[in-house]
Amino acid sequence: MTRRLLLIRHGQTTYNATGRMQGHLDTELSEVGLSQARAAADLLVDKQITAIVSSDLIRARDTAAVIGEKLGIKVDVDKRLRETHLGDWQGMTSAEVDEQYPGARAIWRHDPTWAPPQGESRVDVATRARPVIDELMRAHPEWERGAVLVVAHGGAISALTCHLLGLDHHQYGILSGLKNTHWSQLTARPEFDASQPLSPLEFTPENVDRAQWYFDGWNMGGAVVGGAGADV
Repeated sequence: MTRRLLLIRHGQTTYNATGRMQGHLDTELSEVGLSQARAAADLLVDKQITAIVSSDLIRARDTAAVIGEKLGIKVDVDKRLRETHLGDWQGMTSAEVDEQYPGARAIWRHDPTWAPPQGESRVDVATRARPVIDELMRAHPEWERGAVLVVAHGGAISALTCHLLGLDHHQYGILSGLKNTHWSQLTARPEFDASQPLSPLEFTPENVDRAQWYFDGWNMGGAVVGGAGADV
């Protein structure tokens, strides 16, 4: 038995288009972003989605609403899927951050344990978001009949993907920026039991918390509608 997980980034916002850092700021989709959400919904029609869970920030919720309406699926919301809190950097452009904090963005990109002033690290984000997936693994009985779709943010999806795959912290930087309305895809399989190699592998209440996650793809989806935007 396997379970597919798709983690899709929200559509473009005006902050994305102007290179401004959002974090927990509640920014709205641009017209391009709405078009991207509609295009993503069309691509997801044949993915056998059985559940949709979204970050509570408007840009993710509105993207999820467009997809949910197309697929006829109710959207659940969970604030633990929010983007990285960028602290004092929120609302600033990359150039402004570089001017006020020389070299800090380079450290932030390469060290997932480092956090912007008054913000959180990628490891912090992964730690708060991971329980959402673990809870769904235990509680969503339809998962094996189709995929679960998480609608969130570039930084949060990158951190969560790395955490699910069990990567060391120094490996978090291997993923490039996730484009608007593109997704990460993973598959969960039951932990292999070497003592019973011929027994069928299936999820049970006893082994579901020890699921093994496999990486299927990154930046998946169709052609980008409009600009990709900054990843946070």
